[in-house]
Amino acid sequence: MFKKSAMVLALTASFMLPAAVHAEDMIVGLITKTNTNPFFVKMKEGAAAKAKEMGIELRSFAGKVDGDNDSQVQAVENLISAGAKGIMITPSDSKAIVPAIEKARKAGLLVIALDTPLDPASAADATFATDNFKAGELIGQWAAKSLGDKAKDAKIALLDLNANQISVDVARDQGFLKGFGIDLKDAKKMGDEDDKRIVGNDVTQGSEEGGRKAMENLLQKDAGVNVVYTINEPAAAGAYEALKAAGKEKDVLIVSVDGGCPGVKNVKDSVIGATSMQFPLLMASKGIEAIAEFAKSGKKPANSEGLDFFNTGVELITDKPADGIESIKSEDGLKKCWG
Repeated sequence: MFKKSAMVLALTASFMLPAAVHAEDMIVGLITKTNTNPFFVKMKEGAAAKAKEMGIELRSFAGKVDGDNDSQVQAVENLISAGAKGIMITPSDSKAIVPAIEKARKAGLLVIALDTPLDPASAADATFATDNFKAGELIGQWAAKSLGDKAKDAKIALLDLNANQISVDVARDQGFLKGFGIDLKDAKKMGDEDDKRIVGNDVTQGSEEGGRKAMENLLQKDAGVNVVYTINEPAAAGAYEALKAAGKEKDVLIVSVDGGCPGVKNVKDSVIGATSMQFPLLMASKGIEAIAEFAKSGKKPANSEGLDFFNTGVELITDKPADGIESIKSEDGLKKCWG
């Protein structure tokens, strides 16, 4: 009688355990800022390839334009209703999206921010991103090494994204300055430095046209600019056009961040001296794996050692290596680039 009762209890307990999550039954969401930016196109490609490999259903959403928070909120709501196991998101508005993210997490979804942290970063379960400060630091170190003794008399133009002090924008800008050897007042704020080598900051919106206009503005402020930092490679291309129009393109070092194929080609063509490559495909594929593991075991992804996010890596691309700074040439960079 005792054995029979024990067997009944065991069977009852087994029916009470949650059913194993099978990959073929799993929905994962990817929400990007837009579906036109090559960075996000590559991110979606990486997520789709990994989801297909693992037998997971990927549902992709994007804002209509960069900054379209409403569309991203609606995408989160759709994924909650669909019973998704997790969401990967590149937030258009790191603060405004937080209430929707909180709702998703309360519903049991794992939320991973890709590339751009939420504000606060702890609003997501994890962030998979480039170490943007390191990306900036690498190009700053390269520029300083390339100039040698002339670095102490450099005239630097900083072409940022916008005036909103977005975390990615700040990290790249401040990393560059530190790498170049300029003291930072507040590493979480752009534009508060008083080093005489800084000509000024201007905004580009991350576009080629924005880069051209910002460069023109800073050349008017000081025609002797000889180092240009840019938030991304489209802005760098615009800056180069402005310098070329002024007959100064051969006298200025341009550095940038991204690692998109057009940008790496510009390194090869000597438009950009060096760029720091990031890996959007890896961010997304690792995100898919992390959500699948969470659905299976409840285990959340861990941060990289010493960081408050999972670091997906950065690599310096230049055809003019500098002593002591690890880099690869544009020919090899073109095999790894995106977009």
